[in-house]
Amino acid sequence: MKLYAKLLLCSICVAFIAVRWSAPSFNEESLKGARVLVTGASTGIGEQLAYHYARLGAQIVITARRGNVLEQVVSKCREMGAQKAFYIPADMANPSDADLVVKYAIEQLGGLDYLVLNHIGPSPYQMWDGDVQHTRWLLEVNFLSYLQMAQKALPTLEKSKGSIVVVSSLLGKICGPFALPYASTKFALNGFFGGLQNELAMQKSNVSITICILGLIDTDSAMEKIKGYINMTAYPSHEAALQIIQAGATRQSESFYPWYTFYATLFRDWFPYLRDKVIQNSYTYNP
Repeated sequence: MKLYAKLLLCSICVAFIAVRWSAPSFNEESLKGARVLVTGASTGIGEQLAYHYARLGAQIVITARRGNVLEQVVSKCREMGAQKAFYIPADMANPSDADLVVKYAIEQLGGLDYLVLNHIGPSPYQMWDGDVQHTRWLLEVNFLSYLQMAQKALPTLEKSKGSIVVVSSLLGKICGPFALPYASTKFALNGFFGGLQNELAMQKSNVSITICILGLIDTDSAMEKIKGYINMTAYPSHEAALQIIQAGATRQSESFYPWYTFYATLFRDWFPYLRDKVIQNSYTYNP
């Protein structure tokens, strides 16, 4: 038992060092004038992404479903220092909208340096009720539209030596209750874009892909959903957004925020029985 404890402690130390010193340094000036498309940017993490890019002097196009809210975000982005800021309302459940958004961004900005895929469709936080149709719809919004936008943007990103930044979740790495349709889309994202990273590298492509694994973030929608189900610290969306931007700008293959997401992923398969017990005991279920 002492040997296992020592090995575990050693592994944690190695992992900490790897996380602390392996990430390249971030130069804010590198984003000045960068051409960026951010999806899901009317609220939450996407809104914070837009503000950070604006503050750093980027040229941005944002999209979400609600045009009136996007207009307000764009106005604030211009005040904060964005070189250019545009918006286009779109519903990612409609495949033609995904293509239209990328086309619009390329036309307005003259190309793209960053495609930041962040949008998600609404999904209930509850035990799975057997609704397969909802999962099918959510896969269209949270997964297939990501693929479609990436495919549409790849030629211009190849020319600009640009990056695709995919906002994913710890629920796409570790199985948990109450969010099965959502988690399935995040597992799909991690699998597809992780595989695409390898294919692009084998082709010696100029395009990098960064997959961002997030834990619980204090967006209004997340806080409302988990109320009464789980008591856990939520981390600030503006910090999560900055971490995403830094990871994309430094072309990291994978990024984790907050700190515990890395260790949860690292040790998830070491003690499966203990892992599942911890997960099950972390939630409140009142049938």
